[in-house]
Amino acid sequence: MALRINDVVPDFTADTDQGEISFHDWIGDSWAILFSHPKDFTPVCTTEFSAVAQLADEWAARGTKVIGVSVDGVEDHKKWKEDIATYGNAPAGFPIIADSELKVSKLFDMLPAEAYLPDGRTPADSATVRSVFIIGPDKQLKLSMTYPMTVGRNFAEILRALDGLQMSGKGVATPANWVPGEDVIIPPTVSNEDATAKFGEFETIFPYLRKTKAPE
Repeated sequence: MALRINDVVPDFTADTDQGEISFHDWIGDSWAILFSHPKDFTPVCTTEFSAVAQLADEWAARGTKVIGVSVDGVEDHKKWKEDIATYGNAPAGFPIIADSELKVSKLFDMLPAEAYLPDGRTPADSATVRSVFIIGPDKQLKLSMTYPMTVGRNFAEILRALDGLQMSGKGVATPANWVPGEDVIIPPTVSNEDATAKFGEFETIFPYLRKTKAPE
């Protein structure tokens, strides 16, 4: 069964290029983002992991750990990281899970249970391992998105989504195209009286759509 929003994500133990991890312990009290890739040394994935490396300060500012997963081994990951760092001109300080047995890919429903890696495989054999999972400190899945191999992921959108999720934890919602600093939405379940007590002034556009300044 596919993972759904607010499901507790699977826990697992796996080897990475930085040693063995237990996933829930690794997350700890942080937010976490799991980026999956179908194969090392592939062009789109190299540009994506370089983008992740370049955003190291942004992840840290949001209390968020990032981790990759690819269905190749530790030694390949270590060699691939050299290309990632060269392309992005930034060190790839995050771990990459070695998922050669497809355990993580199957746990997160990126591959069917009966999937296997044939001899001489190509990235097409694991093409569906192209997902992003944003996970809260409570170990629950907060957001997921999946891309085809031909479309590079938009990391400005992933950061924006992370900001929106962290903002929504303050009892509000975010409108379309929201970015930090813009007004937020008061949930319809909050009465006008309670909205005034909690947020102060707010704008009523429709009875069900009220906006207010983002809480600190």
